[in-house]
Amino acid sequence: MSVFDPKRSCQGKHVAEIIARRPLQYSAKGESRRHDIEVRVYSPHALVEGTVSFDFPAGAAGCRYEIVGLPQAIDEVVYGVDSLQALQLASDVEPRLRALQRKYDLYFRTGEPYFED
Repeated sequence: MSVFDPKRSCQGKHVAEIIARRPLQYSAKGESRRHDIEVRVYSPHALVEGTVSFDFPAGAAGCRYEIVGLPQAIDEVVYGVDSLQALQLASDVEPRLRALQRKYDLYFRTGEPYFED
């Protein structure tokens, strides 16, 4: 079965597998205790009529990403004109992680800061 299979769904919900991970750590600003988090990107899926609230062209796709381990859940689907664009948008985690920097300091699991600024 291919990673992009429009038939892989369960009652209108896409059943996806994790295809990429980035293990990191965070600490709240001003605190030293670090906690593990993980960015996960799932396989893209074809959009099916009735499962989204907007019109889309044939071949359009969605791709789920999540950041697990934070106090607030981050679990979203991004959409593209095809599976490659959806995957590209979901895997572009830098802007999402930069937004988290307002509240948290981020680190690689080796202890090095994630961002150098």
